Amino acid sequence: MYSLQGIGISAAAEDVYLSLVERGPTTAAELAHVLHVTPHAMTAAVGELIALGLVAPDGAGLVAHPPRAALDALVESRSRDLATLRDGVEELTRFWHDHHAESAGYIEIVRTEAGRTAISRRLYDEATEQIRALTIGYSGRSARPNMMAPGCREALSRGVRTSVVYGPQVLHDRPAREAVQNSIDLGEQARVFTGVPLNMGICDDRFALVCPPASDWDRRHHIVVRRSDLLEALIGVFESYWQIAVPLPNAVDTADDTGAAPTAETRQLLTCLSGGLTDESIARELGVSERTVGRRITRLQELLGARTRFQLGVQASRHGWL
Repeated sequence: MYSLQGIGISAAAEDVYLSLVERGPTTAAELAHVLHVTPHAMTAAVGELIALGLVAPDGAGLVAHPPRAALDALVESRSRDLATLRDGVEELTRFWHDHHAESAGYIEIVRTEAGRTAISRRLYDEATEQIRALTIGYSGRSARPNMMAPGCREALSRGVRTSVVYGPQVLHDRPAREAVQNSIDLGEQARVFTGVPLNMGICDDRFALVCPPASDWDRRHHIVVRRSDLLEALIGVFESYWQIAVPLPNAVDTADDTGAAPTAETRQLLTCLSGGLTDESIARELGVSERTVGRRITRLQELLGARTRFQLGVQASRHGWL
Protein backbone atom coordinates (compact mmCIF):
# COMPACT_ATOMS: atom_id res chain seq x y z
CA MET A 1 0.00 0.00 0.00
CA TYR A 2 1.24 3.48 -0.82
CA SER A 3 1.99 5.69 2.18
CA LEU A 4 2.55 9.43 2.47
CA GLN A 5 3.27 9.39 6.22
CA GLY A 6 6.99 9.85 5.63
CA ILE A 7 6.38 13.44 4.51
CA GLY A 8 4.06 14.21 7.41
CA ILE A 9 0.72 14.07 5.60
CA SER A 10 -2.09 13.02 7.92
CA ALA A 11 -3.83 9.68 7.58
CA ALA A 12 -7.10 11.38 6.61
CA ALA A 13 -5.45 13.46 3.87
CA GLU A 14 -3.63 10.39 2.58
CA ASP A 15 -6.91 8.49 2.30
CA VAL A 16 -8.54 11.39 0.46
CA TYR A 17 -5.69 11.71 -2.04
CA LEU A 18 -5.46 7.99 -2.79
CA SER A 19 -9.24 7.81 -3.18
CA LEU A 20 -9.22 10.71 -5.64
CA VAL A 21 -6.44 9.07 -7.65
CA GLU A 22 -8.51 5.88 -7.90
CA ARG A 23 -11.95 7.45 -8.44
CA GLY A 24 -11.13 10.54 -10.48
CA PRO A 25 -12.92 13.88 -9.89
CA THR A 26 -15.25 13.49 -6.91
CA THR A 27 -17.10 15.88 -4.61
CA ALA A 28 -16.01 16.34 -1.01
CA ALA A 29 -19.42 15.11 0.18
CA GLU A 30 -19.07 11.88 -1.79
CA LEU A 31 -15.57 11.31 -0.44
CA ALA A 32 -16.72 11.92 3.12
CA HIS A 33 -19.44 9.30 2.65
CA VAL A 34 -17.07 6.76 1.09
CA LEU A 35 -14.33 7.27 3.69
CA HIS A 36 -16.71 7.51 6.67
CA VAL A 37 -15.36 10.83 7.97
CA THR A 38 -17.09 13.97 9.18
CA PRO A 39 -17.47 17.01 6.91
CA HIS A 40 -15.15 18.97 9.23
CA ALA A 41 -12.44 16.29 8.98
CA MET A 42 -12.88 16.19 5.19
CA THR A 43 -12.49 19.99 4.95
CA ALA A 44 -9.28 19.83 7.00
CA ALA A 45 -7.86 16.98 4.89
CA VAL A 46 -8.72 18.68 1.59
CA GLY A 47 -7.21 21.96 2.83
CA GLU A 48 -4.02 20.13 3.70
CA LEU A 49 -3.81 18.59 0.23
CA ILE A 50 -4.62 21.85 -1.58
CA ALA A 51 -1.88 23.63 0.40
CA LEU A 52 0.60 21.01 -0.87
CA GLY A 53 -0.62 21.31 -4.45
CA LEU A 54 -1.77 17.68 -4.53
CA VAL A 55 -5.48 18.46 -4.98
CA ALA A 56 -7.41 21.25 -6.69
CA PRO A 57 -11.10 22.13 -7.13
CA ASP A 58 -12.61 20.97 -10.43
CA GLY A 59 -16.07 22.44 -10.87
CA ALA A 60 -18.20 21.02 -8.05
CA GLY A 61 -15.66 18.31 -7.31
CA LEU A 62 -12.00 17.74 -6.50
CA VAL A 63 -9.24 16.35 -8.69
CA ALA A 64 -5.89 14.82 -7.71
CA HIS A 65 -2.77 16.33 -9.30
CA PRO A 66 0.34 14.30 -10.16
CA PRO A 67 2.48 14.20 -7.04
CA ARG A 68 5.94 14.72 -8.52
CA ALA A 69 5.99 18.51 -8.96
CA ALA A 70 4.31 19.32 -5.64
CA LEU A 71 6.27 16.85 -3.54
CA ASP A 72 9.58 17.63 -5.22
CA ALA A 73 9.15 21.19 -3.93
CA LEU A 74 8.44 19.85 -0.44
CA VAL A 75 11.50 17.58 -0.56
CA GLU A 76 13.64 20.51 -1.67
CA SER A 77 12.34 22.62 1.22
CA ARG A 78 13.04 19.84 3.74
CA SER A 79 16.51 19.35 2.24
CA ARG A 80 17.30 23.04 2.72
CA ASP A 81 16.15 22.84 6.35
CA LEU A 82 18.36 19.82 7.01
CA ALA A 83 21.28 21.45 5.23
CA THR A 84 20.90 24.50 7.47
CA LEU A 85 20.84 22.22 10.51
CA ARG A 86 23.96 20.37 9.37
CA ASP A 87 25.81 23.61 8.64
CA GLY A 88 24.92 24.99 12.06
CA VAL A 89 26.05 21.83 13.83
CA GLU A 90 29.33 21.84 11.89
CA GLU A 91 29.97 25.46 12.82
CA LEU A 92 29.17 24.76 16.45
CA THR A 93 31.49 21.73 16.40
CA ARG A 94 34.33 23.76 14.93
CA PHE A 95 33.80 26.38 17.58
CA TRP A 96 33.84 23.82 20.36
CA HIS A 97 37.18 22.37 19.21
CA ASP A 98 38.60 25.88 19.08
CA HIS A 99 36.92 27.30 22.19
CA HIS A 100 40.18 28.01 24.01
CA ALA A 101 40.84 30.85 21.61
CA GLU A 102 39.30 33.34 24.06
CA SER A 103 40.47 36.43 22.23
CA ALA A 104 37.15 36.63 20.36
CA GLY A 105 35.22 39.41 22.07
CA TYR A 106 31.82 37.77 21.54
CA ILE A 107 32.78 34.55 23.36
CA GLU A 108 33.06 33.98 27.11
CA ILE A 109 33.81 30.62 28.74
CA VAL A 110 32.46 30.19 32.26
CA ARG A 111 34.21 27.48 34.26
CA THR A 112 33.25 28.09 37.91
CA GLU A 113 30.07 26.80 39.56
CA ALA A 114 29.14 30.28 40.77
CA GLY A 115 29.60 31.70 37.29
CA ARG A 116 27.58 28.91 35.69
CA THR A 117 24.73 29.43 38.16
CA ALA A 118 24.72 33.19 37.62
CA ILE A 119 24.73 33.07 33.81
CA SER A 120 22.03 30.38 33.78
CA ARG A 121 19.79 32.61 35.89
CA ARG A 122 20.50 35.64 33.70
CA LEU A 123 19.16 33.74 30.69
CA TYR A 124 15.65 33.97 32.21
CA ASP A 125 15.96 37.13 34.29
CA GLU A 126 17.11 39.31 31.39
CA ALA A 127 14.72 37.99 28.74
CA THR A 128 12.11 40.53 27.67
CA GLU A 129 10.66 38.91 24.52
CA GLN A 130 11.57 35.25 24.06
CA ILE A 131 13.70 32.36 25.20
CA ARG A 132 14.58 29.52 22.82
CA ALA A 133 16.24 26.42 24.20
CA LEU A 134 17.47 22.94 23.39
CA THR A 135 17.90 20.64 26.36
CA ILE A 136 19.11 17.13 27.08
CA GLY A 137 18.82 17.75 30.82
CA TYR A 138 21.53 17.20 33.39
CA SER A 139 23.87 14.32 32.56
CA GLY A 140 27.17 12.78 33.62
CA ARG A 141 28.61 12.09 37.06
CA SER A 142 27.40 14.39 39.86
CA ALA A 143 24.42 15.50 37.74
CA ARG A 144 21.60 17.08 39.71
CA PRO A 145 17.93 16.02 39.28
CA ASN A 146 16.13 17.58 36.33
CA MET A 147 13.66 20.28 37.36
CA MET A 148 12.22 23.57 36.15
CA ALA A 149 15.06 25.98 35.39
CA PRO A 150 15.55 28.77 37.96
CA GLY A 151 13.80 31.89 36.73
CA CYS A 152 11.65 30.03 34.19
CA ARG A 153 8.41 30.44 36.15
CA GLU A 154 9.00 34.16 36.60
CA ALA A 155 9.86 34.66 32.92
CA LEU A 156 6.67 32.91 31.84
CA SER A 157 4.63 35.01 34.26
CA ARG A 158 6.11 38.15 32.64
CA GLY A 159 4.80 36.96 29.28
CA VAL A 160 8.19 35.94 27.85
CA ARG A 161 7.62 33.51 24.96
CA THR A 162 9.47 30.33 25.83
CA SER A 163 10.08 27.60 23.25
CA VAL A 164 11.98 24.46 24.23
CA VAL A 165 13.01 21.35 22.27
CA TYR A 166 13.66 18.47 24.69
CA GLY A 167 15.74 15.40 24.07
CA PRO A 168 13.58 12.33 24.83
CA GLN A 169 15.89 11.26 27.66
CA VAL A 170 14.58 14.20 29.71
CA LEU A 171 11.09 12.65 29.60
CA HIS A 172 12.21 9.24 30.87
CA ASP A 173 12.23 10.47 34.48
CA ARG A 174 8.92 11.11 36.28
CA PRO A 175 10.00 14.28 38.20
CA ALA A 176 11.46 15.67 34.98
CA ARG A 177 8.22 14.99 33.08
CA GLU A 178 6.26 16.71 35.83
CA ALA A 179 8.58 19.73 35.65
CA VAL A 180 8.17 19.88 31.87
CA GLN A 181 4.38 19.62 32.16
CA ASN A 182 4.33 22.38 34.80
CA SER A 183 6.25 24.64 32.41
CA ILE A 184 3.85 23.80 29.58
CA ASP A 185 0.87 24.53 31.82
CA LEU A 186 2.39 27.95 32.53
CA GLY A 187 2.61 28.71 28.80
CA GLU A 188 5.85 27.15 27.57
CA GLN A 189 5.75 25.82 24.02
CA ALA A 190 7.53 22.45 24.15
CA ARG A 191 8.57 19.90 21.56
CA VAL A 192 10.67 16.73 21.59
CA PHE A 193 13.26 15.43 19.12
CA THR A 194 15.58 12.44 19.37
CA GLY A 195 18.69 14.17 18.00
CA VAL A 196 19.12 17.08 20.45
CA PRO A 197 22.91 17.11 21.11
CA LEU A 198 23.40 19.60 23.97
CA ASN A 199 21.90 22.16 26.30
CA MET A 200 21.51 25.62 24.80
CA GLY A 201 19.45 28.68 25.66
CA ILE A 202 19.05 31.90 23.68
CA CYS A 203 17.96 35.09 25.45
CA ASP A 204 16.01 37.25 23.01
CA ASP A 205 18.51 37.77 20.16
CA ARG A 206 21.17 39.13 22.52
CA PHE A 207 23.18 36.16 23.78
CA ALA A 208 23.22 32.37 23.86
CA LEU A 209 24.32 30.03 26.61
CA VAL A 210 25.77 26.74 25.34
CA CYS A 211 26.55 23.77 27.58
CA PRO A 212 27.98 20.73 25.71
CA PRO A 213 27.59 17.38 27.50
CA ALA A 214 30.38 16.33 29.85
CA SER A 215 31.16 12.98 31.50
CA ASP A 216 31.41 14.80 34.84
CA TRP A 217 28.74 17.46 35.47
CA ASP A 218 31.00 19.39 37.86
CA ARG A 219 33.67 19.78 35.16
CA ARG A 220 31.42 21.11 32.40
CA HIS A 221 31.87 24.50 30.74
CA HIS A 222 29.24 27.11 29.95
CA ILE A 223 29.93 29.10 26.79
CA VAL A 224 28.34 32.53 26.40
CA VAL A 225 27.99 33.75 22.80
CA ARG A 226 27.06 37.38 22.28
CA ARG A 227 25.84 39.13 19.10
CA SER A 228 27.86 37.75 16.21
CA ASP A 229 27.63 35.51 13.17
CA LEU A 230 28.00 32.57 15.54
CA LEU A 231 24.95 33.68 17.53
CA GLU A 232 22.96 33.90 14.29
CA ALA A 233 24.10 30.36 13.45
CA LEU A 234 22.96 29.09 16.86
CA ILE A 235 19.56 30.70 16.35
CA GLY A 236 19.38 28.90 13.00
CA VAL A 237 20.26 25.60 14.69
CA PHE A 238 17.41 26.05 17.17
CA GLU A 239 14.90 26.97 14.47
CA SER A 240 15.85 23.88 12.44
CA TYR A 241 15.31 21.59 15.41
CA TRP A 242 12.04 23.36 16.24
CA GLN A 243 10.67 22.74 12.75
CA ILE A 244 11.30 18.99 12.83
CA ALA A 245 10.47 18.34 16.51
CA VAL A 246 7.17 16.85 17.71
CA PRO A 247 4.90 19.04 19.92
CA LEU A 248 4.21 17.97 23.49
CA PRO A 249 0.66 18.22 24.92
CA ASN A 250 -0.49 21.46 26.48
CA ALA A 251 -2.97 21.86 29.29
CA VAL A 252 -5.87 23.08 27.14
CA ASP A 253 -8.48 20.37 26.55
CA THR A 254 -9.56 21.18 22.98
CA ALA A 255 -12.54 19.29 21.57
CA ASP A 256 -12.01 17.14 18.49
CA ASP A 257 -14.46 16.42 15.70
CA THR A 258 -16.38 13.94 17.85
CA GLY A 259 -16.89 16.44 20.66
CA ALA A 260 -14.57 14.53 23.00
CA ALA A 261 -11.68 16.16 24.82
CA PRO A 262 -8.36 14.66 25.91
CA THR A 263 -8.18 13.75 29.58
CA ALA A 264 -5.13 14.42 31.73
CA GLU A 265 -4.28 10.72 31.44
CA THR A 266 -4.50 10.88 27.63
CA ARG A 267 -2.16 13.87 27.58
CA GLN A 268 0.21 11.96 29.87
CA LEU A 269 0.10 8.98 27.51
CA LEU A 270 0.83 11.21 24.49
CA THR A 271 3.73 12.83 26.38
CA CYS A 272 5.23 9.41 27.11
CA LEU A 273 4.83 8.37 23.46
CA SER A 274 6.46 11.59 22.27
CA GLY A 275 9.36 10.92 24.63
CA GLY A 276 9.96 7.50 23.09
CA LEU A 277 9.04 5.47 26.18
CA THR A 278 8.31 1.79 25.67
CA ASP A 279 4.88 0.33 26.39
CA GLU A 280 6.38 -1.29 29.49
CA SER A 281 7.65 2.06 30.80
CA ILE A 282 4.34 3.78 29.99
CA ALA A 283 2.46 1.02 31.82
CA ARG A 284 4.57 1.60 34.94
CA GLU A 285 4.04 5.34 34.65
CA LEU A 286 0.24 5.05 34.36
CA GLY A 287 -0.06 2.15 36.80
CA VAL A 288 -1.73 -0.16 34.28
CA SER A 289 -0.77 -3.25 32.30
CA GLU A 290 1.09 -3.21 28.99
CA ARG A 291 -2.01 -4.70 27.38
CA THR A 292 -4.07 -1.78 28.64
CA VAL A 293 -1.52 0.68 27.23
CA GLY A 294 -1.69 -1.08 23.86
CA ARG A 295 -5.50 -0.96 23.87
CA ARG A 296 -5.53 2.75 24.72
CA ILE A 297 -3.06 3.56 21.95
CA THR A 298 -5.10 1.52 19.47
CA ARG A 299 -8.29 3.29 20.58
CA LEU A 300 -6.64 6.70 20.09
CA GLN A 301 -5.44 5.64 16.64
CA GLU A 302 -8.98 4.60 15.71
CA LEU A 303 -10.47 7.80 17.13
CA LEU A 304 -8.05 10.05 15.25
CA GLY A 305 -7.84 7.95 12.08
CA ALA A 306 -4.13 7.12 12.53
CA ARG A 307 -2.61 3.92 11.16
CA THR A 308 0.73 4.25 12.96
CA ARG A 309 2.02 5.83 16.15
CA PHE A 310 3.76 8.46 14.06
CA GLN A 311 0.45 9.38 12.45
CA LEU A 312 -1.16 9.37 15.91
CA GLY A 313 1.22 12.17 16.93
CA VAL A 314 0.47 14.11 13.73
CA GLN A 315 -3.29 13.74 14.11
CA ALA A 316 -3.26 14.56 17.83
CA SER A 317 -1.39 17.75 16.99
CA ARG A 318 -3.90 18.67 14.25
CA HIS A 319 -6.79 18.16 16.70
CA GLY A 320 -5.19 20.52 19.20
CA TRP A 321 -4.23 17.73 21.59
CA LEU A 322 -0.50 18.39 21.21
